[in-house]
Amino acid sequence: MLFLVATPIGNRSDISERAIETLRSADIVAAEDTRKTGLLLKHLGIRAKLKSYYEHNEERSAQELLPHLLRGENVALVTNSGTPCISDPGYRIVQKCIEHDVPIVSIPGPVAFVSALIASGLPVHEFHFYGFPPKKPGKRRTMLACIAQLEGALIFYESPFRVEGLLRDCLEVLGNRRACLAREITKKFEETLRGTIADLIEKLSEEPPKGEFVVLVEGRC
Repeated sequence: MLFLVATPIGNRSDISERAIETLRSADIVAAEDTRKTGLLLKHLGIRAKLKSYYEHNEERSAQELLPHLLRGENVALVTNSGTPCISDPGYRIVQKCIEHDVPIVSIPGPVAFVSALIASGLPVHEFHFYGFPPKKPGKRRTMLACIAQLEGALIFYESPFRVEGLLRDCLEVLGNRRACLAREITKKFEETLRGTIADLIEKLSEEPPKGEFVVLVEGRC
């Protein structure tokens, strides 16, 4: 059986009892970063057989894990933080399990964009999550133009090095809508900034951005 196990975004106390028990009983823990996952397992007092499963080896790793699953072993898939398959590896092994009738069980837990959305102050009845937008400004603006007329909140992940550029492109393409920046969710320096897109650009110009960001922009009114 394949278990998709959500792990803490930052605060280790957010892991569920069910996730701990699943990791403890798994024959193999497939991890995006075995070093980071090893530290988490050590903190939890769990000894497990770790195998690497990350974006650039996902196809090969999925193929290597499949025989274990077909033999009846339990594999727990985790990412560095949060939920597998949400802007993180996992899709390939899920597809292979479906093709070979291997049962899949999701162990729910933290998702960064959900935590950011419910605290953003933006309407939550409809939203559109896009993960990391294109790095190149031209492609990024083209993507924003394609989604400019959507009514639900637009949600992105972005690094501190590109977050201001994303906001400037949003201002140019979408106009000065309400927006929210959430960074370092559940961590020591967690912070949520709210205002218009122009307000947030000004705030970032006053202090260099740090940490990983969730960017939320109001949908078309």
